[in-house]
Amino acid sequence: MATSLDWRQAEPKRARTAIIDIGSNSIRLVVYEGHPRLPAILFNEKVMAGLGRGLAATGAIDAGALAIAQVALRRFAAVAREMQATSVRTVATAAVRDASNGNVLLAAARALGLDPEILTGEQEAKGAGEGVLSAIPQADGIVGDLGGGSLELVRIRRGAIQDRVSFPLGVLRIAGMRAKRGQVLERHVARLVRDAGWAGKGRGLPVYLVGGSWRALARLDMNLTGYPLPVIHQYPMSAPTIARLSRAIAHLGKPRMRSVEGLSSARAATLGDATALLGVLLRQLGSTTTIVSAFGLREGLLYAGLDAATRTLDPLIVAAREEGRLLGRFPEHGDLLDRWIAPLFATETPAQARIRHAACLLADVGWRANPEFRAERGVEVALHGNWVAIDASERACLAQALFTSLGGGTVSPDPLGRLASAADLAIARIWGLAIRLGQRLSGGLAGPLQRSAIELGTATVRLKLEGEDRALYGEAVEKRHAVLAGGMGRKASLKA
Repeated sequence: MATSLDWRQAEPKRARTAIIDIGSNSIRLVVYEGHPRLPAILFNEKVMAGLGRGLAATGAIDAGALAIAQVALRRFAAVAREMQATSVRTVATAAVRDASNGNVLLAAARALGLDPEILTGEQEAKGAGEGVLSAIPQADGIVGDLGGGSLELVRIRRGAIQDRVSFPLGVLRIAGMRAKRGQVLERHVARLVRDAGWAGKGRGLPVYLVGGSWRALARLDMNLTGYPLPVIHQYPMSAPTIARLSRAIAHLGKPRMRSVEGLSSARAATLGDATALLGVLLRQLGSTTTIVSAFGLREGLLYAGLDAATRTLDPLIVAAREEGRLLGRFPEHGDLLDRWIAPLFATETPAQARIRHAACLLADVGWRANPEFRAERGVEVALHGNWVAIDASERACLAQALFTSLGGGTVSPDPLGRLASAADLAIARIWGLAIRLGQRLSGGLAGPLQRSAIELGTATVRLKLEGEDRALYGEAVEKRHAVLAGGMGRKASLKA
C-alpha cells in the first residue's frame, strides 16, 4: 500500500559543490549544499601551508611548504570524493601564479583527478568583489582582499564591480619591508596605489575587509573590547581602531594571543604585518572605516555562476526560509505569517520589513526545544545563525522578535540591549507579539491565516474571523490578541 511521505523525505537530494582554494598562505576545502543563492557549508577545512613564504626572496615555493600542500590536496580530493560532490573546482592564486615551481603543485593536483585553474590578479579581485556583493548586496565602497601573496582592491557600487586592481602586497611579502628603517612600507604602498590611480579613491567610503589575516584582526578587537557577539561578518572597525590595534599587537605576548578564540598561531604570527598594511592602505585610499566580510573569493566564484534572477534574491530571506523549512513544522507557514501581520506595520521601512519577514520565517525554530528554553533557542538562532546581509543591530532585533514570539515575554535578554537601540527593540517586541498571536490562532496551519485578517485601527487592533472560524477565537487566542493590542496602545476588537 502506498503511504504518504514526509515532505522532507520526499524532497529530492540537492547537489553538493566543492571548492579547493590554493592560496599563498592557506589551502582550504569547502563543500556546499543547499539553495544556490546561499548554500550551507557542509565541510570546511584549511591547512596553513605557507606557499608564499620566502617567495619574494627565492622566486620559488619552499620544498617543505610544497610537501604540506601535496598532502593537503590528497586529503581534500579524497574528502570531496567521499562527500559525492558533483562539482569540484580547484583554484590557485598568487603564490602558484608567481612561483617558478608552481607547475609542480599543479601537476600533483592533476594527478589526483583535479583540474586546477590559475586565477589572474584581476580574476582574484573580481572573485573577492563578487563575494562581498553576495553577502552584502547594498555594499558601496572598496573591497580589500589580503592574501598571503597579493592584495586585491575592488570598487563595488549598486551591486556591480566598477574597477579592480591587484598588488604584490600579500601578508607574507611585507615583513621584509617593515624590518627596514624608515617608512619603506608606507612609501612602497603609496607608490603602487598612486601609479594605479587609486590614491584617494576611498574617501568617504568604507573598505570591506576580506581574507583570513584581516578577519583575525577583527577577532582580536572583539576580544580586547569584550564585544558581545562572536560574529565577524559586518563587524566595523574605524581607522583609529586599526591604529590602536597596531600599537597593541606589538605589546601582546603569545599567551595573550593564544587566548583569543578563533585566532590561530599562524595568523597571529603575521597579524602585525597585516595590521600595518591596513593602516597604510586606509591613509592612501583616504578611507576612515572598515567593515569585515565573511565572504570572499570562494563565495564570489559561486555567486558569479548564478543566473541574474537568482543573484537578485535577498540572501537573508533565502537563508531564513531554508532554516525554517528544515527546523519548522510547516514549510509554507513563515511567508503566510509575514503577509498576515504586515497590515499592522504599514509605516515600517523596507529595512525593518525584511527583518520582520526573517523573524516570521524563523518563528517555528524552537518548537522541538524543551518548552522552558524555546525563547532562548530563538535568541541563539538569531544571534549565532550563519546569516549574511544583516548587521549586529538587526540580529538583535531578530532575536528580540523570536524571543517574544516563543514565549520569552517583553524583556530584552542580554546582550540585545548592547547591540540595538531601545526603540528598535520595542518595535521587534511588537513583531514577536503579532507572530505569537498568528501562530496560536492558526495552529501553524495555512487555512486559518488565509481566511482571516488583522487590521490596525485608530484605537483598536481588529481581528476578522468569519463563519466557523469564529470557533478559533478561544481563551488563549483572546489573551494573545489583548496583549498585542495593549503593546500597540490599543484595544483588541473581534470583527465578524
